[in-house]
Amino acid sequence: MGKGWTKTDWRAKPRVQMPDYPDMGALHAVEATLAKMPPLVFAGEARRLRADLAKVARGEAFLLQGGDCAESFAEFSADNIRDTFKVMLQMAIVLTWGAKVPVVKVGRMAGQFAKPRSAPTEMIGGVEYPSYRGDIINGFETTMEARLPDPNRMLQAYTQAAASLNLLRAFSTGGYADIHRVQSWISGFTDEDEAARYRKVADQIAEAMDFMRAAGVTSETAHELGTVDFYTSHEALLLEYEEALCRIDSTSGLPVAGSGHMIWIGDRTRQPDGAHVEFCRGVQNPIGLKCGPSTTAEDLKVLMAKLNPQNEAGRLTLIARFGAGKVGDHLPRLIQTVQAEGANVVWTCDPMHGNTIKSASGFKTRPFDSVLREVREFFGIHKAEGTIPGGVHFEMTGKDVTECTGGVRAVSDEDLSSRYHTACDPRLNASQSLELAFLVAEELRDRRALQKAANQ
Repeated sequence: MGKGWTKTDWRAKPRVQMPDYPDMGALHAVEATLAKMPPLVFAGEARRLRADLAKVARGEAFLLQGGDCAESFAEFSADNIRDTFKVMLQMAIVLTWGAKVPVVKVGRMAGQFAKPRSAPTEMIGGVEYPSYRGDIINGFETTMEARLPDPNRMLQAYTQAAASLNLLRAFSTGGYADIHRVQSWISGFTDEDEAARYRKVADQIAEAMDFMRAAGVTSETAHELGTVDFYTSHEALLLEYEEALCRIDSTSGLPVAGSGHMIWIGDRTRQPDGAHVEFCRGVQNPIGLKCGPSTTAEDLKVLMAKLNPQNEAGRLTLIARFGAGKVGDHLPRLIQTVQAEGANVVWTCDPMHGNTIKSASGFKTRPFDSVLREVREFFGIHKAEGTIPGGVHFEMTGKDVTECTGGVRAVSDEDLSSRYHTACDPRLNASQSLELAFLVAEELRDRRALQKAANQ
């Protein structure tokens, strides 16, 4: 990877899901400006994430990936970053309890600005507009001017991503992520009557923290308890932005995507001979690959060979997204393909994208029960195949939104209109995200108990 490859090679390949900018001069000026900017992330951080993901591939760690469907310029604030980070920390501790291994934390943050769309245009109020493709490309407002792709938006996205990363690094190392503080947040959630069923787990976590304190193990005596490694990721959709931030690692001499620690290829942009695969195959970052119902065994073989030719553990994460009730129709054949090829991959479950429905009230939503069902099906099939379910991938927010129905606080169809803030896809709110972590932790605990019994 990286040798015999240049960051512009994608331009000679077929491109999909990317805008046609009306002012090429303005585009070139923005690309030149971004090319002079410092990278948002550094090669050493990306290498560390690859090493962590190699542990996930071996079952020695678990991957939690989560965050916004599409980051917004209008909703950008320190509070929103803090709240999402806070929920992910809580989820990670609960998952650590269930898996009994470290949890690798990767946010869909500081770069998740672009979204693929099913059609280039959409009808709104009887008028046909260009589709909204994310704030890095065009505006959400329903005017022709706002919907025109504007390359200057890349500069605003870069600035927002840099500020987000600065704050995330401060939260990760400045005391906010102290494990005892996070444990108290979890206890606050289970003190609510609706979440009482999870109180036993929270009490067990609290008892473990009390024992550690009594033994003199605190964030003052053990640095690891007061800090966390937190990585960022996004879909590498807008390749002009990705190319402009690509840098050569001074240590290895190989190219690295400077836009985020991990980048992924979407289910709509995974053409083996397409532009997105061409760009991603050359950078050294961990790469994610969304695998939907249309992914064939032959597709997967070709893509694994292109994206991970050295078959390195931690390089490639396969993100399964099929929909509740459909996992059994597709995941087994893909697992068997990976096994037959002897490929080193991380398997993770995205239970969001295959479970989007239109509610009776007209809102796009995702039922919590369907999300949970797909996760359980994912774990069940890996158990049957004797393979490792490495992680989960959620669209979620730390805000108290009402976008997905269900959960302990029972968001109903009628509730959706009260706090429906997303510009694209519905997200789990803070309560639903933490509840889902408890339920996934139970699956991990049960799997661990079965493995232990089988080994005795």
